[in-house]
Amino acid sequence: MRGQTNKPVRQKRLQRILRKGMTRAEQHIWRHLRKRQINGFKFRRQHPYGDYILDFVCLEAKLVVEIDGGQHVEAAVKDQGRDDTLNQAGFRVLRFWNHEVLGKVDAVMEVIHQALQPHPHPNLPPEGEGVPERR
Repeated sequence: MRGQTNKPVRQKRLQRILRKGMTRAEQHIWRHLRKRQINGFKFRRQHPYGDYILDFVCLEAKLVVEIDGGQHVEAAVKDQGRDDTLNQAGFRVLRFWNHEVLGKVDAVMEVIHQALQPHPHPNLPPEGEGVPERR
């Protein structure tokens, strides 16, 4: 998504450094996200967007996956502002703690899988309702 990213964030050197320095939890989840393993959806890692570099993003589904360590406890307000900005741009943001990814990766992957499922339009009546009866 070029054109929406600030130049300093877009520098390939910074992205390369972040990809090489991924945490253990980020490396662990990347094994499950890469190579279109979830219903053919492509994820990118350390992808620039605006003033941010997103841990993992599926541009097609507009889904961001962030893996947070202990430093994010103090950065909760900053993270909320980041999430709000991404939500306004149409992204859905999922956040997981390092220990969740390392200890319960199957549960984390299930949440991601569910987030990638198509959701019915919220204004449509439930299946079978609102359909006139044939006589």
